[in-house]
Amino acid sequence: MTSSAACCDLILFGALGDLARRKLLPAMYQLEKSGLLHADARIIGVARDSLTDAAFKQQVLESLQQFMTKDPVDEEIWQRFVGKLQYCEIDLSDLSAYDALAKVAPLTKGRTPISYFATPPALFPLICDGLARVGLNQQPSRVVLEKPLGHDFKSSQKINNHVAQHFDESQIYRIDHYLGKETVLNLLALRFANSIFADHWSHNTIDHIQITAAEQVGVEGRWSYYDDAGQLRDMVQNHLLQVLSLIAMEPPSRLDTECIREEKLKVLRSLRPITDRNVDEDTVRGQYTKGFVGDKTAPGYLEEKGARQDSNTETFVALKTHIDNWRWSGVPFYLRTGKRMPQKRTEVVITFKRQPHNIFHETVAQLPPNRLIIRLQPDEGVEIQMMNKVPGLGKKMQLKPTTLDLSFYETFEDKRIADAYERLLLEAMQGNQYLFVSRDEVEYAWRWIDGIRAAWEQVAEGPRSYQAGTWGPSASVTLLAQDGREWDDDA
Repeated sequence: MTSSAACCDLILFGALGDLARRKLLPAMYQLEKSGLLHADARIIGVARDSLTDAAFKQQVLESLQQFMTKDPVDEEIWQRFVGKLQYCEIDLSDLSAYDALAKVAPLTKGRTPISYFATPPALFPLICDGLARVGLNQQPSRVVLEKPLGHDFKSSQKINNHVAQHFDESQIYRIDHYLGKETVLNLLALRFANSIFADHWSHNTIDHIQITAAEQVGVEGRWSYYDDAGQLRDMVQNHLLQVLSLIAMEPPSRLDTECIREEKLKVLRSLRPITDRNVDEDTVRGQYTKGFVGDKTAPGYLEEKGARQDSNTETFVALKTHIDNWRWSGVPFYLRTGKRMPQKRTEVVITFKRQPHNIFHETVAQLPPNRLIIRLQPDEGVEIQMMNKVPGLGKKMQLKPTTLDLSFYETFEDKRIADAYERLLLEAMQGNQYLFVSRDEVEYAWRWIDGIRAAWEQVAEGPRSYQAGTWGPSASVTLLAQDGREWDDDA
């Protein structure tokens, strides 16, 4: 068995939290199962609870059993994995407490400390100060920062400035788990390895692009946290803008960190601002009311536990955006994301321009446009919607829309589709930053988002109501209908 990662001490701050239990620890287990963790790698859980190593290991096992239901824990793999686990009790606000971490994971030649901040961002400065106190900020140390980095441009800048006091930009890995998804990575291959797409990826052939991230869940007991964020900050600022930048960027000169980040940043710089002059016609925000999601009753946002009745926080956002450059001139990008939607679905729909002349008008009055659908979840894959002849004899040629479906699970049925966190953890251990977000990207995205929020504050009307289990306020349909278009689920 060979290892793909260097020998690392993975220091997991917030090791007893929800993210660690649901995603990070199962991802590390899967890396061990695949033989991708170094034989001498260590996973050091850090939290303020008083636990023995044995008690921590038992909690990790229970987390794996609870959240890896489709892939039960293998005893042989577990025995290898549990040997890598250690626990360190630290009160993150007490700088002297980090001395205990220095004893457990001292900076040693041949080992790379990687500190993963699975904590609220407010704790990031404290953790950085503590790591610097004990020398765990020195090269080749790295830090992985979970989103959200602040709640606006100024707060994100403040966090980034503090982290930069102790770590060089080359040591900082800002994570957006969407960038670890197989289909998001496949965007690079789809665009730049296939001339059928690479040569037709501009305003010359593309009519418009839709990006949808729909969630069936509500706030899941996190009302207070969510109400401070809202869907614009929680989903658009990071996930949707990252996907948009990969779709719209120019071909990088090389497949490396700096080249890819540079092209993504150009997209964010080219986003047309949404201000008080165009906010009414280019944005829709909504807040869900009581309804049905599937066959279950769902409470309204203001009926959720802990809700404040005067809240104007949006749980749904639809935006019409433009990228002001040569490639995308005149091509609108429609972004949509919301909670309590009918389905859990994240996808990109690229709609091509219609044929200029229809020679099949006797049987098809209007030829539908071709669509390229890139599914990010729940089942990752790519579809191409196109017209085909219906088999049979007759004087007139009958046509029918058909779909070419490249489902990853069916096409690569002998390959396990890795979770996004597995890939991102492995890339961090290997020292590859190209799937992580640069400081400039974070701050340009926040500037654009802040402009929308400022415009909303100047508009008297708050979020429009939509019933749980629907696709948002009717105004989101109008957003496209006024341009003679419709959302893909309506098409």
